[in-house]
Amino acid sequence: MGKLTLNKQELKALVEGYHGDVFSVLGIHRVVNKKQEMLLVRTLQPDAKAVTVLDSTNKRTPLNQIEGTSVFEVLLETGADLNDYTLEVEYNDGSSHIIRDPYSFPPLISDYDLQLWGEGNHTKAYEFMGAHMRELNGIRGVHFVVAAPSAARVSVVGGFNNWDGRRHVMRKYVDQGIWEIFIPGLEEGTQYKYEIKPHGFGPPFLKSDPYGFYYEKRPKTASIIKNIDTFAWTDEDWMKRRSPGRDKPVSVYELHLGSWKRHIKDNSYYTYRELAEHLIPYVTDLGYTHIELLPIAEHPYDPSWGYQITGYFAPTSRFGEPEDFMFFVNECHKNDLGVLIDWVPAHFTKDDHGLREFDGTHLYEHADPRQGEHRDWGTKIFNFGRVEVKNFLLSNALFWLEKYHIDGLRVDAVASMLYLDYSREPGDWIPNKFGGRENLEAIEFLKKFNEVAHKEFPGVVTFAEESTSWPMVSHPTYLGGLGFDYKWNMGWMNDTLKYIEVDPLYRKYHHNQLTFSLIYAFSENFILPFSHDEVVHLKKSMLSKMPGDNWQKFANLRLLMGYQYCHPGKKLLFMGSEFGQWSEWNCEQELDWPLLQFETHQGIKKTVQTLNQVYKSEKALYQLDFDWNGFKWLDFSDVDQSVISFLRFSENRDDFVICAFNFTPRTHHDYIFGVPRHGSYKEIFNSDDSRFGGSGVVNTDLHSTEGEWHGEPAHISLSLPPLGCIIIKPQ
Repeated sequence: MGKLTLNKQELKALVEGYHGDVFSVLGIHRVVNKKQEMLLVRTLQPDAKAVTVLDSTNKRTPLNQIEGTSVFEVLLETGADLNDYTLEVEYNDGSSHIIRDPYSFPPLISDYDLQLWGEGNHTKAYEFMGAHMRELNGIRGVHFVVAAPSAARVSVVGGFNNWDGRRHVMRKYVDQGIWEIFIPGLEEGTQYKYEIKPHGFGPPFLKSDPYGFYYEKRPKTASIIKNIDTFAWTDEDWMKRRSPGRDKPVSVYELHLGSWKRHIKDNSYYTYRELAEHLIPYVTDLGYTHIELLPIAEHPYDPSWGYQITGYFAPTSRFGEPEDFMFFVNECHKNDLGVLIDWVPAHFTKDDHGLREFDGTHLYEHADPRQGEHRDWGTKIFNFGRVEVKNFLLSNALFWLEKYHIDGLRVDAVASMLYLDYSREPGDWIPNKFGGRENLEAIEFLKKFNEVAHKEFPGVVTFAEESTSWPMVSHPTYLGGLGFDYKWNMGWMNDTLKYIEVDPLYRKYHHNQLTFSLIYAFSENFILPFSHDEVVHLKKSMLSKMPGDNWQKFANLRLLMGYQYCHPGKKLLFMGSEFGQWSEWNCEQELDWPLLQFETHQGIKKTVQTLNQVYKSEKALYQLDFDWNGFKWLDFSDVDQSVISFLRFSENRDDFVICAFNFTPRTHHDYIFGVPRHGSYKEIFNSDDSRFGGSGVVNTDLHSTEGEWHGEPAHISLSLPPLGCIIIKPQ
C-alpha cells in the first residue's frame, strides 16, 4: 500500500531532491481513503503548470497540484484502466509533452544477479549494470543500474530532463547498495550522467557511468547510451583456433594507437577503421603473431597513454565508436593476428567524474592514503576487499574478452598490487593482518581473475608485468601460483640493455649480465619485452642506446634483436624500434616514418621481418621455451672475445639450431663451435648480411669435423661477424 498523503518534510525532500525512496511515493499505488481502496497517481514535475493522466483508453483525468510544490496527484477508483497509463505535462513555457511514468515500472534486477553481486562473485555484471536499452510490455526505453551504497539519492540526468536530478531519482536495493530506474522513451546516443546526493550536508555532484559503454570525446565527460550487441562478427574460425599455447610462437608488436600514425595535414588521429586499413597489413608483413595495444579504455588525459582510466567498459572515443573498434579486432583476426590489450586493475585516475569517492565515500578506493593512493603516479588504488571492486574488475576483464573478442590481457603494474609497501617509505604503509607486506586481497583477486578468465574463455592468454621476484607468477593457482600464462622478464630486459649500452671494449667486464638470465630462465613462463617503458623519459630510443658510430649502432641493434629471438621466451617489441627510430617515443606525434627511405633503417625492418620468419618456421626457437630440455649452453665463458653460443631444441631432439653472438666489432675468423651431429650445416640467419645493412661476413657450405668440442661429438669452424648474431642448423 502507498501513502495517501505526504507530510511537509516528505514533500520538501521530494521537491528539493533528497528523498531517498521516491518509488514508495511516486508512480501508481493502492491506497485506502475513508476505508475504500483506491488508486493514487503521484508525480513530481518541476516547472509544470498542469499534469493530466491518460489511461489505456485515453480517458483524461487532471492531477491536482499540491500547493507550493511541483508535486501533482489524483485519486482514482480501483477499476480505472491504468495498466498502461501516460502523463501529459504542460510546462510554464507553454510546451507540453506526453510521457511514460518511470515510476510505474516494477523492479527489474533478478534475485540471481543480486545474490551474485552481494557475494562479490558477479563476473558479468556488465550485463545488467550501466545503461541497457530494453523493451518492457512493448515500451522501449533504457534501464539504468549503478552501485552507490552510501549515497542518499542517485538520479539519472541528461538533456532529456534538463540535467535536473529531481526528475529521475532511482530505486535503491538497500542490501546490495544498487540503484536502478527504467526511463521510457530514451534512445541510443542519449548523453547522461548520474547525479549523486551524499548523506549529510554536501551538495549533489555528477559522475560518469562506471559501466558506461561509450563516452563523449574528451574533454567532455558524459556517458552515452550505446547498444554494443549489433556488430556482425566474422572471426569464428580464428576464435576456435586462436590459443597460441606455450609451445607455439608468440611475437608481439606493442603499440600506442594515438601515435603509431597520424594524418599529416592536421596531426589528427587515425580512426579504428583507418588503423585496420593501414596497421594490419604492416604488422602482418613484419610477421608478428600478435599486436598489443596500450590501454584503449576511455581516459581523459592523453599523456597518461591510457593508464589512468575513467571508462573501464568503453574503448576510447578518440578513434571512433565501439563498433569501429570491433571492426578493427575482427579484421585483425581475419588476418590471423591476435589482439592483446593492456588492462589496468592496479589503479585509477582521480578525475572528478570518475571512480574517486564515487558515492561520496571511498567506494572503489581505500580511504587511508597509505593504502589508497599511488603518489608516484597521482592515482587511486582499488580496494580489492570490497564486493563492488571485485564485481567491477572481474566483470571488466571478461567484458573485453566477450564483447570485443580480445585474445589476451596484459595486466599492468602487478608488482604494485602485490606489495603493500610498493614504492613507499617506512611508516607510509599498513601491514596486512599477519603483519606482512603482501596485499592478501590483491593476491586473491589476481588468482580469481586468472581462474575465471581461463575457465570462461579457454583460448585467451594473460600476461603479468611483474618486476620483482615474486614466485610462481605464471604457475597454476592450484599449485600455489597466480595463474598467469606469461610473465614479463624485466630482469632479462634490464640486464641486456645495460650490457648492450656498454662500449664493446669493456663488455668483457660485464659478461655475467648476458649469462645470468639463464639461471632463472625456466622458473617462469617468460616473455622478453623491449616495451614502451624503455624508450621514454630520457631513456633514449633503442637505436640511440647503442654505443659506437652509426654503423656500430645499427649493427648492435640488429645483434640485440637476434639475441632476443634466440633467447628462451616469447617476444615483444614496441613500435618504432622495428625500423630504428632515433628519437624517443612521443605520444603526441606519429612515428618517424620518413626514416624508412634510408637503407640503414630499411635494414633494421628487414632484420625484424626475417627474424619473425625464422622464428615461426623453427620449432627449436619456441617449442620448449620454458624447459631446460630446449636449451643447452655451448660456451658462455669466452669473456675476452665477448662471445656466447648455445643450442635450442624442439621436442624432437634431432631438430635443433645453433645460436652464436659476437658482441665486439671485430670479426672472429675460424671460430669453432661444437655441434651435436656430424654433417652439413646451413646459416639461416646472419644479422651482418648486407641486405640488412651489415658488412656481409656470412657463411656458406658449412661442414662439421668429427672430434669433440664444447662437449659435442663434432665441431664446425666459421666466421663470426662483427657485432653479429648467426643461427645455423643441420641440413
